[in-house]
Amino acid sequence: MFITLAIVILAMIIALLTLTKVLHLPRNVAVLFFTMPLLMCITPTITFIGGLLASKIAPDPSLATLPMTIMIVGMAASTFLVSKLSSKLGRKTATNIGFVIAIIGTLIAIFSATIANFNLFILATFLMGSSMAFAQQMRFAALESVSSGNAAKVISALMLSGIFAAMIGPEIALMAKDWITAPHGYAGSFLGLLILLVISLSVFQLFTDPKVEQHDMQDAQERPLSEIIKQPIFIIALLSAAIGYGLMSFVMTATPLSMHAMDGHSLVDTKWVIQSHIAAMFLPSLFTGALIKRFHSANVLFVGTLMFAVVTIVALNGQQVMHYWWAMVLLGIGWNFLFITGTVLLPESYRGKERFKVQALNDFIIFTVQAFVSLLAGWILFSSNWTILIYSTVPFIIIMLLVSTWHYKQRKNLKLET
Repeated sequence: MFITLAIVILAMIIALLTLTKVLHLPRNVAVLFFTMPLLMCITPTITFIGGLLASKIAPDPSLATLPMTIMIVGMAASTFLVSKLSSKLGRKTATNIGFVIAIIGTLIAIFSATIANFNLFILATFLMGSSMAFAQQMRFAALESVSSGNAAKVISALMLSGIFAAMIGPEIALMAKDWITAPHGYAGSFLGLLILLVISLSVFQLFTDPKVEQHDMQDAQERPLSEIIKQPIFIIALLSAAIGYGLMSFVMTATPLSMHAMDGHSLVDTKWVIQSHIAAMFLPSLFTGALIKRFHSANVLFVGTLMFAVVTIVALNGQQVMHYWWAMVLLGIGWNFLFITGTVLLPESYRGKERFKVQALNDFIIFTVQAFVSLLAGWILFSSNWTILIYSTVPFIIIMLLVSTWHYKQRKNLKLET
């Protein structure tokens, strides 16, 4: 496992050097490429072991997905705080605060696992989730560090770095599981995570606050949110990201419990499936930006939605390891297409001065949806079964097909007008 982890970190450094040379990434983007996945290791770590630890220390096994839910609640609850801090203190200072919150949360997680205290573990996941709100804002910091013409390319490069979080998070969680003696294990997993956070925080000090162009605001006043959210492009961008994130989180949260706790598949197989899923979430970023530019964002949304539809077909055909693997890989690709497209479209809905409040509202809605569905996933899984859980995704896939069609018509009408 140590060799695997070393290989992944080496690959991350090589990818950073290669992309910097090929894409001519500015230093800010290069710094974010390295630090963002290390900070975001929190998410795959909680996804992988959070439910397994909670099922042992929670008063009721049906609360096993609560840590994941609370982590997402922490993300949602902190979005406006992140926006305010970024606006007042700058991106760098605000993100440093996020790192400190993550480190405190990880320390509490170590202690809670050591004494098997579920309530403390919930507090830890809330704090770690809060830090993820800061991590999510890193993508906007990257956009502000380049020209608008390079937005899709830079977002794709930055999202690609998430593949390293997919590999490093679960790998160190399993490798370090018994570094600290605990009744049910996993305290050491959070110690390993803590080491990653300290490394990431240290490298992030190379980041400098980007200077955002304000020329578009000289002749225009800042609009109220009530006006901004009525724009079709805002609605399409929000729905793409929110439904994509919601469907992905709903199925992903239930998968480790269904695989390991209910179907009896090994922890190693479960880790592999989760790693493959998160890798599939970010690996398509190599070409998603180019696809959006070449084939129209509406077509990318449509293909991503079809991926979700195929997930339901695969997941309903069996519950062997390969059924889970294929379903989770396709789920990751579908999420990538919807989320990156939504992120690229969102800046079209706001002006320079409006960016913080629109970004905060966008992320707040996305994380609120994610929190709700992650809790719902545990309840549906334990009260019914995997099949019912998968069937319940169908209405939202249909809604996303309608959104893709609407976006295509919007772009077509705009092209005719020009």
